[in-house]
Amino acid sequence: MKNNEKKEKINTFEKIKNSSFKKKEFLNKTVESKEEDKTVESKEEDKTVESKEEDKTVESKEEDKTVENELKKKLNTAEIKASYMQDAYLRAKAESENIRRRSQEDLARAYKFSIENFAKELLSVKDSLEMALNVETPSIESLKKGVEITLKQLSSVFKKNNLLEINPIIGDKLDPMKHQAVSTISAEQEPNTIVEVLQKGYLISERLLRPALVTVAQ
Repeated sequence: MKNNEKKEKINTFEKIKNSSFKKKEFLNKTVESKEEDKTVESKEEDKTVESKEEDKTVESKEEDKTVENELKKKLNTAEIKASYMQDAYLRAKAESENIRRRSQEDLARAYKFSIENFAKELLSVKDSLEMALNVETPSIESLKKGVEITLKQLSSVFKKNNLLEINPIIGDKLDPMKHQAVSTISAEQEPNTIVEVLQKGYLISERLLRPALVTVAQ
């Protein structure tokens, strides 16, 4: 009887032991299964992250290409504008040089022709003087008349070539731009006014060629 009870206890213990072992084994498997699930999930998450990073890399490359294309377009546009501006500058420079050259040629031609015209006008004055000298027995009256005619011719030449007299009137105020005072004298008129004209002055195209020589009052 006692042996039977003992066997039953042993059997009961073995059953409990086996049951505990099975439970432990089940728990271990459950833990391992969860860990495996976590590992799988982690791998899947890693794959998802890698996929997203790859997508971002692809997007970033596409954006870089877009930016690069835009920069190339802008650079191409800028180069076209720069080429156009350079061409316009060179054209303008060449035109400016041509205008400057033509202006210099025109001035030289005008100066040459103006001197030529002035010289041509003086020929008639010279002819009159030579004719006066060719008279064998000139009278004082004929000489005077010849000189008057020659002076008129010369005055006409001066006028045509814009060569004007500076012949101030007695009592005019001294103008340093047109008059040159050679002396000062006592006179019954305002100080620094012209008393006598010793030599006429001349302007050519409103530029002083020679000042009039005058004496002025003290």
